[in-house]
Amino acid sequence: MHEPAPTATGRNSAGRARVVPPLVLLGAVAVADLATPDWLHVLPVMAAVPVLAAATNGVWVTAVLAGATLGATVLLEIRQELWERPDSDVTILTLVVVSLASLLACSVRQRRERELRQVRSVAEAAQRALLRPLPRRIHSLALSGTYLAAESEARIGGDFYEALHTPYGTRLLIGDVRGKGLPAVGASAALLGSFRQAAYQEKSLADVARRLEESVNRQIEAVHGELFTERFATALLVEIPSAEPVARLVHCGHPEPLMIRAGRVEAHLPEPPGAPIGLADLVGADPVTQCVPFAEGDRMVLYTDGFIETRDRAGRFYDLVGRARARSTQPLDDLVAGLRADLLRHATGDLEDDAALLVIERSAT
Repeated sequence: MHEPAPTATGRNSAGRARVVPPLVLLGAVAVADLATPDWLHVLPVMAAVPVLAAATNGVWVTAVLAGATLGATVLLEIRQELWERPDSDVTILTLVVVSLASLLACSVRQRRERELRQVRSVAEAAQRALLRPLPRRIHSLALSGTYLAAESEARIGGDFYEALHTPYGTRLLIGDVRGKGLPAVGASAALLGSFRQAAYQEKSLADVARRLEESVNRQIEAVHGELFTERFATALLVEIPSAEPVARLVHCGHPEPLMIRAGRVEAHLPEPPGAPIGLADLVGADPVTQCVPFAEGDRMVLYTDGFIETRDRAGRFYDLVGRARARSTQPLDDLVAGLRADLLRHATGDLEDDAALLVIERSAT
């Protein structure tokens, strides 16, 4: 979901709110100086006003507030017959120097904020291109998914998913690259690119998995200069033909999918277990296609290990099966949103690993 863009009214309100703290400080120092005895003056504290203004406001607002502070200080000194005294000159000089330094710091801050906004804009565009929004529907299939990145400034990390309508039916991929955050994005991009091409070209789902294995091996050899490293990815490939009430699965060392049928939640274990992508050649494993029932009204839950290995403060794992069973009758989007909220509550908002979830529901054509 995209957050709505801030309106002009909202921006103006926020701007006015940022002016309030330095104005309050200006007024408070002025009142305090008038209320204190002649031998005690707090006017030097006025230097904090432009500093506070520069921390949250623009250059022009900071300049206006600095000028207002300087004018108020001069008026107070004249009123209390302090003008042209040595300590008065020191106060005014200090205020001028601090105001100029505040304006310089404000200018630098604004320039860096503009650069950061540009970098974030480019990063978000790249991440949207890599992890494209899921189609809400592909023929008789309704889809809904969510992604939670462990890196706070990222929208994608080492987990990935994709759903494509191909000549062989709807093909889906969900996976998890070893590692998390931005260092794993390159491997995710390579796997997604390979899947998007192979899913349309290969008739067999097992051959799609072999193409992913080749892609990872090429990347490992090109980047690391050796065939076998600790770089690998778990993945689950799913093919749902439109004319058959079944789903075909190829497990590549990934957590088994959950099937929600008539209020029951069952895990479909692979037979036999498959090797993670990038390690198949090492262990001599070949991808095996498994066929499971998937009829009208059934739901399939695909997920990464972030949804089952997240612990709460007491060290307990998140119970995805139990939470999916409790929410099994909810509409599809509510089910996904509820599982996401449950996970964040369980982790108290601090995820240690990326987490992705994709739910497919089969309905009447």
